[in-house]
Formats: sequence, structure tokens, C-alpha cells
Amino acid sequence: METSTRMPLKKTSVAPRSGAVAIPRDRLAGLKENWKNDLTSGFIVFLIALPLCLGIAMASGVPPITGIISAIIGGLLVSQINGSYVTVCGPAAGLIVVILSAVDKLGGGEVGYHCTLAAIVLAGGLLFLAGVCKAGELGHFFPSSAVHGMLAAIGIIIMSKQIHIMLGVKPEAKEPLELIAEIPKSFAHMNPEIAIIGFVSLALLVAHGLIKNKTIKKIPAPLAVVLVAVGLGCMFDLEHAHSYAIGGHSFALDPKKFLVVLPSNIAEGITHPDFSKVGTMAFWVAVVSITLVQGIETLLSAAAVDRLDKFKRQSNLSRDMAAVGLGSTLSGMLGGLPMIAEIVRSSANVDNGARTRWSNFFHGACMLLFVALAASLIDKIPLAALAALLVFTGYRLASPRVFKETHEVGIEQTVIFVTTVVATLATDLLIGVSTGILTKLVLHIGRGAPITGLFKSDLTVSEKSPGLFFVEVHGAAIFSNYISMKRRLDKIPPGCEVVVDLSAARLVDHTVMDKLHHYAHDYATGGGSLDIVGLARHDSSSHHPLAARRLRV
Repeated sequence: METSTRMPLKKTSVAPRSGAVAIPRDRLAGLKENWKNDLTSGFIVFLIALPLCLGIAMASGVPPITGIISAIIGGLLVSQINGSYVTVCGPAAGLIVVILSAVDKLGGGEVGYHCTLAAIVLAGGLLFLAGVCKAGELGHFFPSSAVHGMLAAIGIIIMSKQIHIMLGVKPEAKEPLELIAEIPKSFAHMNPEIAIIGFVSLALLVAHGLIKNKTIKKIPAPLAVVLVAVGLGCMFDLEHAHSYAIGGHSFALDPKKFLVVLPSNIAEGITHPDFSKVGTMAFWVAVVSITLVQGIETLLSAAAVDRLDKFKRQSNLSRDMAAVGLGSTLSGMLGGLPMIAEIVRSSANVDNGARTRWSNFFHGACMLLFVALAASLIDKIPLAALAALLVFTGYRLASPRVFKETHEVGIEQTVIFVTTVVATLATDLLIGVSTGILTKLVLHIGRGAPITGLFKSDLTVSEKSPGLFFVEVHGAAIFSNYISMKRRLDKIPPGCEVVVDLSAARLVDHTVMDKLHHYAHDYATGGGSLDIVGLARHDSSSHHPLAARRLRV
């Protein structure tokens, strides 16, 4: 059994050494120095983002142009005011569930769409205010297992809805569990030509992940899917309405049902929100749900991208929240989806050599130019290909590997994770996440966490000698009081030697172990070191190095 963990990190500095590449500047001077890298990366990210934006919009029950509007605003505006460096902003799969639910509960169809735009506008405003009030730290409040459970539930919901579209079938059910139960029926009644496009698209995505050839790997998987799917669509003549029969069954193909349909120009796609439902409970549930998912995913993505950044720069998370909120408000006013700092596109941005936030700007500019000059090409993309992209995305959020990794951390993480997933599938996102948080609090109280210490950490900070700080943690160190712990740690000057002693902590949960590990890494980038000691007296819930710990009686 793991009884102790020590995470020493050697002092490192972000200052360039002799012969190292200097940290790139971000504004106009940075544009002059880095435009080639950023333009190249921005163009590649655009190729990846275009089909995803279309697919996310269609899956959300709104016109495909809404995803394009969100990506353009995220690139052109948010990139210049946010607090990060190489993140890419735009619509994300995690928002599909809340937008689709909002459209349905606010009237459905055009009415629901326009009322949802109003919810997007207000949700963006709330996120902007949260960022201005320095609420970026609130991202530390949510327990890791509940967040992963939320994302896994979103992945399952996405798959349950998009599999039917991939098969060319319109399901009768609307709720996630009912949609899952209807999958066998859709397989039995699938449209052969549409299903071929869907399965070939899905096979390409899987194969792309398995291919080792570096040259082929440079081709963005979504672009390859779209090109192949368009070719198959032309072969099956999807652009013209027709019918055909196979094995005694007849099938009708209508371009409006199986192909992306965009307005002739982007100006025609601009529409405005309807605030007539602002006095209803359903409206405010939609506002809170959108704000919650936007905030959590933006904070998680921005923090994750910081660790990918080759120059080890740290984002201003509160400023990121404010910028994304402002961008979403503007997007909603013009008929677009909300946005987040999106992890997949941001990772691709880093991998393709992005150096400054101008790469995000170029991604938005390429999106605008393409839609303005070549919108007719988008109308040839089969919906089945976009559905396959989202099924693949949903699978990555809820793959067996996610469940396995959660269980390896400890049985209590599995309980919280599964509870969050089941509650979200059976009810909605807000209830699901709240249930996961409440479950974790109950488990902590049952394991000895004092109620008085649930939201306030008990620790002492002392400077033993110049530049050497000793932090003694007492009581319980759990997700709900980590914010107060972090605030005390943040008061320690950078570049020092810090020792965090957990020997007197009655309980240390996985979320705190995980966040302290990352805090140590981030502190080291400023030239200091942070060691975590004192866990030899604790029993670990599993062999995982970041598992929850309980003081041995």
C-alpha cells in the first residue's frame, strides 16, 4: 500500500538560457516576429475546427452557421483580450447537451433557438462578471471525479444522439436513456448509403489515431473525414432528392435532411435573441447550465494548455473567463453559440507550432474568409460525417479508459464518478454535478472530515529561514477547502523553497493531491521548489500516487 508521497521538483526558470528561444511577445511586436508560425498553425486549426463547429451546432439543435459565428468571434475578438496565450476559443462538444436541452425546453424549433440565444447572452454576461470579480479560482472548488463524471455523461449523451444521425435515422425518443434504448432499432432501419458514409468516417478517425506515419499524421483527421465524406456524397448523389430500394426496403434521400445547409452569405445567418422567456424557471436553468459548463471547461482547458505550452507561460484564468463571457454575449446577440477555451483545438495549435495568441486570431480569420468566399462547398458535407466526428468525440469523453483510470485512484472516486454520470443521464447537468459534489461531501464527513473545516482549510505558514517556508496542514485537506489553502500558498513569494507537511492532516482527498501536484509544477516554473511530505502516517485508498489519504489511527 502506498503510504507516502514526496514530489520534489528541481528549481527551474522560464527565463531563456544561452541559445534558448526567447519567450515570444504577444502584441504587434509579437505578430511581426511570429506571424509565420502562428499563421500556419491558425490555418491548420481552422481545418480542424470547421467540421467540428458545424457538427456541434447541428447536434445542438440550431442552424450550422451558429457554430461558425462563435468560432469567428472567438478567434477575432476573444483572442485579443483573453488571459491565455495559445488556447483556441469556439463552440465545444461539452455545450451540446445544455444548448439542446435549452432549445427544447424554451419552445423548440425557431422559438426555442431565439430564446436560447437570450440565455447565451445572459450566461456570457454572468461569466464576464465572474471573471471581473476574479472568480477564476472557483474552478478549484469542483472535485475532479465529479467533473470527469460530468464530462463522461456529456460524452454518453452526445453518442446516444449522434449515432442515429450517423445511421440516417430520426429517432422518436429525446431523453438520453431512451435514445440509448432505441439504438438497436436505428441499426435495424438504417439508411444504407448514409450509414456507409457514417461508418467510413468513423473508421477514418480510428485509423488516424493508430497510424504512425508522421507525414499522414500531419493531415488533420476531421479534414480527411470531410473530404472522403464529400466524395461519397457525390457518388451517392446526395445533392439531389431521389429514392432507391434494397432488399425490398425503399429509402428516400432529401438533401435538406442529409447535407449541411448554410445561408448564401454569413449576413443572412445573423439573427437576434428573444428575451420573452426571461421570467420563466426553464430560462434561468438554461442560463445557469450554460454558465456552469462554460466556466468549468474554460478553466480546465486553459490550465491544461498551460502545461502544453512550450514556453511554460501561465494564463490569467479570471481574465480568460471574462473574455470568453464577453465573446459569448456578442455571439449570442448575433445568433451564435457560446464558446469555451477548447482543449482539442488548443492542443493542435500547440502541436503545430503556435507561439502567441495571434494563431487563434488567424484561425478565426480563416473561418470568416472561407465562409464568405466558399460557403457553397460546405453545403456538400454529409451530416453523417459530422455525426461520426461527434460520436468519436463523445467516445473519448466516456471511453472505458476514463472509467478505468478513475477506479485506479480509489473506490470512492468511482462512487462519485458513477453517481455523477447516472444522475446526469437520469435528470440534467445541474442536478448531476450537484449530486456528485454532495456525494463527495457526505463521503468526507463519513471518513472524519470536521464539518467546520469543510470550506476553510486549517494550516500554518512559517518562514524557517530566508527563502524557506514551512506549511503545516491540519484537519482535512479536501476539494471544498482547497481554495482557501491555495490563497495562503499564493502569498508565499515566488522563487522560494516550500515544504508542505501533511503529517497532521486527518484526511487528504484526491482532488487536493492532484491540485497540489500541479501547483508544485507551476511554482517550479517561477524558479522555486515545492515538496510535499508527511504522508507516511496515512493509509492510501489505492496504489495510485495521487490517491486520497487518511491518517492512520
